[in-house]
Amino acid sequence: MLHKMRSTGQREPAMRKRRSKALVTLMSPRETGFLSVQHRQIEISWWGPPPEEAPTLVLLHEGLGCVGMWRDFPQQLAEATGLGVMAYSRVGYGASDPCALPRPLMYMQDEGTFTLPALLAAARVRQHILVGHSDGGSIALAYAGVEPSELLGVVTIAAHVFCEPETIAAIAAARVAWQTDDLYERLQRHHGENTDCAFRGWNETWLDPRFKHWTLTAYLPAIQVPVLALQGEDDEYGTTAQLDAIREGVGGPIETALLPGGHWSHRDHPEPTLARIAAFTRQLFNE
Repeated sequence: MLHKMRSTGQREPAMRKRRSKALVTLMSPRETGFLSVQHRQIEISWWGPPPEEAPTLVLLHEGLGCVGMWRDFPQQLAEATGLGVMAYSRVGYGASDPCALPRPLMYMQDEGTFTLPALLAAARVRQHILVGHSDGGSIALAYAGVEPSELLGVVTIAAHVFCEPETIAAIAAARVAWQTDDLYERLQRHHGENTDCAFRGWNETWLDPRFKHWTLTAYLPAIQVPVLALQGEDDEYGTTAQLDAIREGVGGPIETALLPGGHWSHRDHPEPTLARIAAFTRQLFNE
């Protein structure tokens, strides 16, 4: 697959240039490169067995995330479950192609219903489980709401299914940090030339006055695969009302749990998160 992901001789130097500015924080994947999806180059990495040998855990990053910002979580997840793990940087993030701004208010639904299916087809992913953090969890739920045939289950970490005042307050505070602190420099280590796309595409959309009406709840009843919804006890970006809405709205089997920590519970307290996900995958395969 690697030769397909690095399909042009011009794209590899561009990727190396961006990575020269980045702080490498993730354990070395077994395969990395680019995949052409909807005429865009998408940064992608793999850990563990390939799709033809085992189901794939597909990681969907947060609103300011990318492949590298998962750190060593993908490797830990592959080891804890024995499954393959694939992570990708959405357009406008990491080393993927840049995005157009402003992002549409439905950008998470668009990613889940249009871009993600195209990416999985291009990557030749077969049976899969989505693991999404924050925006990525919302994208996972939108994808699951269109009932894809080879989806086995969904894990969300701090997902949003409607807009809360607490979320807006935290995102407004991030804008202040962007303007006054070193947030730009910290993000630039991971996003390089995409830093403005990554931050503004997320921040300006969520702070658009029209976004207070945004919701994913209409997608939930159509979700029939098992769902594990996780959230940090001290999540500064949302309340447990998000877990309640997911539990009440999803049409299939649903399990929810509060974990230690805040919005990045999987990063700050990886052990309970990994244990929950590993147990969830074992249940899917009746082990």
